Amino acid sequence: MSPEEFAAVTHDHCDPSFRYELINGDVIVSPPPDDAGQGPNERLGNWLWDYQQRHPSGKVLDDTLMERSVSTRVGTRVVDRALWIGYARPVHSKSDLPTIIVEFVSAGRRAWQRDYEHKRDEYIELGCKEYWIIDRFLRTLTVHYALGADPPQRVITEHEIYTTLLLPGFELPLRKLLELADQYASEE
Repeated sequence: MSPEEFAAVTHDHCDPSFRYELINGDVIVSPPPDDAGQGPNERLGNWLWDYQQRHPSGKVLDDTLMERSVSTRVGTRVVDRALWIGYARPVHSKSDLPTIIVEFVSAGRRAWQRDYEHKRDEYIELGCKEYWIIDRFLRTLTVHYALGADPPQRVITEHEIYTTLLLPGFELPLRKLLELADQYASEE
C-alpha cells in the first residue's frame, strides 16, 4: 500500500480501538497499549501540561499529544507521545516534526527490538531532537539524542530524575512512572 492510499483510508473503515501503521508498504494493525503503558503515558502528559501552564519556562512546550502519527522513511508510525517545543505558535500535529518522541516499551522481544532499534533509527533520522524509551521491564529511560550529539544517548535509572535543556525546569521522576506501570500491571 502506498502512503497516499494509507492516508486516504477513512476512519469509517478502521476500528478505533486498534493502532494502524504503514511500515514498508504493509499495514500493521496492533492492539492499543495496555494500561501499564497508557497510565504512565497519561501521567507524563499531566506533568507536561502542569509544566506548560505553571512553570516560568513552560511556554517553550507548545503542545504534547498521545498516539500521534509520524511519517518516517519506512512509512507511518504511531508514537506513544509527541512533544513540540520552541515553535512559538500553534503546532500542526500532522505536519510539524515533534521535538521529542516518547515510546513506552511493550512486552516481548519484537516490541523491544522495534522500540530500541527500528524506531530509534527512524526518529533520529527524521530529525527529532530527543527520543525517549521508557522501559518498565528494564526500569530505565533511554534517551537518544539528535544526530551528532555527544553523547548520542543516555540511560537514566529508576532512582534518577531526568532533565533536558529542551524543557528548562521540567523534571521527570522515572520511579513514579514505573511505580504507576507496576500498579496497572498487577491489576491485569
